[in-house]
Amino acid sequence: MKIEKVKNYNQKLLAILGTLAALFLVIALIAFISIIIKENRDYSSYDDVETGILSDEKIEKLQKENKRLQVISYETPKLIDTLKSVYIIPVSHKMLNQKEDINGILNGFVSASGEQYASSNNRYSSGFYGAYNNVIIYDQNNQINKKLFDKRVNFNTIHTAYFDNDILLLMQASEKDTYKDGVLNLEDFKSLYIYSFNQKEMKKVSIEGMDVFNYKFLNNSTDLIIEFGIDKNSDGQYESYNEPILIKTYDFKSGTLSDIIDNQTHSELQKTLEGSE
Repeated sequence: MKIEKVKNYNQKLLAILGTLAALFLVIALIAFISIIIKENRDYSSYDDVETGILSDEKIEKLQKENKRLQVISYETPKLIDTLKSVYIIPVSHKMLNQKEDINGILNGFVSASGEQYASSNNRYSSGFYGAYNNVIIYDQNNQINKKLFDKRVNFNTIHTAYFDNDILLLMQASEKDTYKDGVLNLEDFKSLYIYSFNQKEMKKVSIEGMDVFNYKFLNNSTDLIIEFGIDKNSDGQYESYNEPILIKTYDFKSGTLSDIIDNQTHSELQKTLEGSE
């Protein structure tokens, strides 16, 4: 009889422990799913920030109505040159809920929030991520500021690269609505803009009809290797998953682009791939 009671007790105990274990697993699974959903929402909300700026066609239409839909927004200054107390101020933009009079008084200046920072990578000392349309160089000692762009552009990263005698800012920016979706954003072809603090000038690197997809500094040099995305289907957008890349070197001092792979080697590789040789 006692043995039977012990068996019943053990069975009940095992049932309770099994129930608790199953409950724990369910709670852990729900917590894990909640974390994944939150991360995806956070990522999506950041993606939504990169709305780009309205295309020239949309701007022209709004100007005819004497209206605007976007306003300038400033982010927290970032110290770039410690010795000279020089900062950069990324200039962002916000989309209004409704059109407003273009001659109306702006309701103060908006300070952007939710900034995201990139970790250091190779030569880059830092990177700033957001939805930008300009950059202001602010000289604290002399109380001088200078905007880098005099035209309408859109970009989402500002990389800083430090050298012995210079500091460079690098931005992959779109300036034309090549994808024809009414917005200047990263879906359009991008050019690489490089600002030199030493020379106090901006250089633009681009190839007509191609997208600056990626870039990397050559070892111990201000020269770069640049990857250009080729728009094979001519839709105004480079699609990395099924469209090819062309690589070139960029000589920073002379501002010239040069092929890395010569035409003969390129032709031989293509013929080998397609089986025609």
